[in-house]
Amino acid sequence: MALRRSMTALNRKVKECTAPRGIHPKGERKKNEPIFFFCGAMNIMNTAVFESDAPFHEGEKALQAHAGSRDKLEEVGSRVIREAMPDQHRSFFAQLPFLLIGLVDPEGQPWASVLAAPPGFVRSPDDRHLDIAALPLAGDAGGASLAEGASIGLLGIQPHTRRRNRANGIVDRVRGAGFSVRITQSFGNCPKYIWPREPSFAARAGATIPPEHADRLDADAMRFIAQADTFFIASAHPQARSPGAARAHGVDVSHRGGPRGFVHVVDERTLVVPDYLGNYFFNTLGNLLLAPRAGLLFIDYDNGDLLQVAAGVRIVVDEREVSAYPGAQRLLVMDVMKMHRLPLALSLRWGQPASLPLHP
Repeated sequence: MALRRSMTALNRKVKECTAPRGIHPKGERKKNEPIFFFCGAMNIMNTAVFESDAPFHEGEKALQAHAGSRDKLEEVGSRVIREAMPDQHRSFFAQLPFLLIGLVDPEGQPWASVLAAPPGFVRSPDDRHLDIAALPLAGDAGGASLAEGASIGLLGIQPHTRRRNRANGIVDRVRGAGFSVRITQSFGNCPKYIWPREPSFAARAGATIPPEHADRLDADAMRFIAQADTFFIASAHPQARSPGAARAHGVDVSHRGGPRGFVHVVDERTLVVPDYLGNYFFNTLGNLLLAPRAGLLFIDYDNGDLLQVAAGVRIVVDEREVSAYPGAQRLLVMDVMKMHRLPLALSLRWGQPASLPLHP
């Protein structure tokens, strides 16, 4: 009860602050300034000089500067975020039975989705393209946004080996039962916070169950999220839907993991997520700093249920608030706007993880 009161108070305090303050291009924080980073921070966008081929955009750079990693990433950025896929990544994608994607709908809302098919459904004809022989599931909230010319984020993850690689780009074409992506960013991620589960295909019985929609979380969704140890998050730069946008101004989808219950459910409209130590790229948070909307995807590893959540996001950096969440570097406060549930939609099953990875 005390934890719930604390999170409710935090949520109330966050809602009281609406100015885009707390982060500056050089990373300074002024004395007595608000303790929150607000997405859409125009002071950053107006002062940053951006190069169209730069690996990081202004939001990512601002957070890197605040974290003290900007100089190092300025030096190595173009080597770790490539314009083409290395052969290792190309062969990795071809081994996967599922793929996470991120898309943005016409209202600017990012959505995280999952595609599943036997290994080989993703292939790379060359180091700048992926051909994907699958489409979003019927009823998927982001499925209608898959179109030629759309920005897309891709995440390949192999939980049982704890490997993951990212590829962002532009949808080249959509044909028949699949689509192709022209890659503009390719990079790997470390194995941190990945629970090692090995997927297997399960036969789907009976007719497809219609999706369920709501403007808030219902009781089942709150219980499910409160027990989760993993979710996926899609985010986007404000210019992601603009033709000819710079290669860093796209869509991103990433993995988030932690101890079971690490996503704190305050109420049917509010989630608090600890942000743990990562690679200091700030791909997701950099997008959220500039465009405060995220699409969350929770997968039921036992029965194939999918839960998609659209949320507004605020980033909390106050040490007193963050310290209440062991291992957190900052907090993401999620204001739930929509919920989409796809019952028994995914034909993969994982079950319990084989072993426990190290978590904060």
